[in-house]
Amino acid sequence: MRPHLTSRRATLGIGTVRIVVAAFVVGLLVQGYIARIAVGDGNPFDYFGFFTNQTNLLMGLLMVATGGFMLLDRPMPRRWATARGVMTACLLVVAVVYNGLIPGTGTASAWVSAVLHILFPLYVLLDWLLVGDRPPLRWSRLWIVLPYPLVWLAVVLVRGVTDGWVPYGFLLPERGVVSLLGYCAALLVTFVVAGAAVWAGSRARGVLLPRDATTSA
Repeated sequence: MRPHLTSRRATLGIGTVRIVVAAFVVGLLVQGYIARIAVGDGNPFDYFGFFTNQTNLLMGLLMVATGGFMLLDRPMPRRWATARGVMTACLLVVAVVYNGLIPGTGTASAWVSAVLHILFPLYVLLDWLLVGDRPPLRWSRLWIVLPYPLVWLAVVLVRGVTDGWVPYGFLLPERGVVSLLGYCAALLVTFVVAGAAVWAGSRARGVLLPRDATTSA
């Protein structure tokens, strides 16, 4: 079998898996929101205010898009690779914080919680490391992992002192300014560390669809 045919089949297979897995995760989130509506708790700002729900939804949409690029045999634009890098770092933080700081399923069933907090982040990380369809990300742009969580934190803290809603207990206003600042600082450091790990991982040539190691972003 000619190498280019093998590579094309691999590209189609990986792209299809990305779309199927991501569509499944997005479907879980939509189903969860519909269930909240059914019990009279359908405020989208609450449901999608959870960082877990936001990041899984955004990464799901990104994976559908990047899978589409593969099916269409089109190169992934660099900005999409950077966005994937940011969201991969965010999902790493979701997995680390959830499993280390706030274990439990919340209102979700145990298996849905496992998908959103463990299985999908693990899949996203393995895809990032093993599939060589992304360029090495520039270290000078590592800062780009911070704006999104900073905006999320700002919105959550404002909501906490206005309408009293926060998605996670460690962000409750009654914990005090010092505690909140400490948790926020620790979270931002975790994002930078996760981002650095993802940026370093982008330099891996990849086992599946390996790229030329000299490719640069």
